[in-house]
Amino acid sequence: MNESLPDLSAQFRVRQGLFRKELVEADLYELDAYGCVLKTDKVFNPGDTLVLDLIMDMPFDEIRAEGVSGLVTERRKHCSNFFYSIDFVEIDSEKDSPLAEKLRRIREVLSKKQSLKSRRSPGPISGFRQLA
Repeated sequence: MNESLPDLSAQFRVRQGLFRKELVEADLYELDAYGCVLKTDKVFNPGDTLVLDLIMDMPFDEIRAEGVSGLVTERRKHCSNFFYSIDFVEIDSEKDSPLAEKLRRIREVLSKKQSLKSRRSPGPISGFRQLA
């Protein structure tokens, strides 16, 4: 979990006082069919439920999976932030729903981006370093 996933973020609302809510944007560090890992400075406890909007930023458009319900299952502190493991709640029961299809599309695009990035990035020892 060294780097956040490329061009993918989550947005959710947090209650600030009695009548005000704050929109929070968080980076994602893992994503699979069952859940995700996100990093934020907001404090949640295991057992809390979040409603996430997952947004994949694309050059001409964006893929949005809105209203993904998730259950906080784990919290790990890192400096002034927390990593949260989120399990998706309603996705398992609805395999062919539009939301499940959008999540599947985000995972496909993410997989392609990561494979392209790994092909472009140099290995641990580049050719120039070997000559020295």
